[in-house]
Formats: sequence, structure tokens, C-alpha cells
Amino acid sequence: TVIMSTRLCVLLSLFSLGISIVDGLLHSLMILRLSFSSVVEIPHFFCELPQIIKLTCSDTSVDNIVIYVAAVIFCGVPVFGIMFSYTHIVSSVLRLPSLGGKYKAFSTCSSHLSVVFLFYGTGFGVYISSAVAASPQKTAVSSAMYSVVPQLMNPFIYSLRNRDMKAVLWRLTARIVSVP
Repeated sequence: TVIMSTRLCVLLSLFSLGISIVDGLLHSLMILRLSFSSVVEIPHFFCELPQIIKLTCSDTSVDNIVIYVAAVIFCGVPVFGIMFSYTHIVSSVLRLPSLGGKYKAFSTCSSHLSVVFLFYGTGFGVYISSAVAASPQKTAVSSAMYSVVPQLMNPFIYSLRNRDMKAVLWRLTARIVSVP
């Protein structure tokens, strides 16, 4: 509440929601103008836009351009913002006089950065693999990685900051290593 007021927090949340709605509407409107054959089966549990575009009978050159421009805007801008923020955070932490304070700040940042890299890394892998791989099974596996793994790992990674959790994890690895 010292740095961010409630009003600013609500405005940022509404802005984020608005951007998500615009992105979803953009992709939905792109799909509506495409034509498909009478029998279409999507070999995925999750309808990714690149896989739907592969099933169409229409010209998809405009759709591909819109997808790449939207990816640069809706993915590139947040990544740039995260990198910009962390450069300022790292420069501020390096100016701390206490070594213990630096360690605590970097341990907090590392858990957040690991979740960010996990999310963006798997998301990047999904879209690169869908452009490269012709196998629907590989694309479905990478899609599952993108939609499931970051959400499962997020609580685990943040729980590693807890001292009790670290102690249990060390005991568990010691037992695993000592088992013949």
C-alpha cells in the first residue's frame, strides 16, 4: 500500500483483463472468417490457434502475420517489462551493503524468475514446435507442457522459500541417495 494504491492496483488488473479480452477477440474473429472442410477433427485437448489454422482450407497468410504481430505485442512487451524490472532490481540489490540482504533478495527473485522462465520457455517451445514439428502427438505434448507444467510448478517453487520445506526436501534427497 506504500508503493501502489488500491486504485492503481484495480486499474492494472482491469488493463490486464482488457488486453486478454482484446487478444481473445482478435483470435476469435480471425477464426470466424476462415472456411473449413465438412469433417474436421482437432487432434488436441486444447485448441491452439496455429493448429486450427493448419486445418483450414482458406488462405492463412494474413492470419499468420496477425499471429506473429500479436505474439510480439502481447508476449514481447511483458518479457521486455520483466527484463527491465529485473535489471533495476539487480542494480538495487547489488548496492545493498549487507551480504545477507543480497542473499535474501536474490533468493526471492530467483523463485519468481524460475516461474517466469518456465512459463515463457514452455510457451515459446509450443509455438516453435508447432511451426517445426509435423507430428500432432509432439505438438499435443508441448501444448500440455505449456498449459499444465508452469501452473503445477508455481506452488512448488514458491514453497522452496519455506525453511521447513527445504529441510524436508534435503532429508528426502538424502534418503534417496543413501538407498542402495
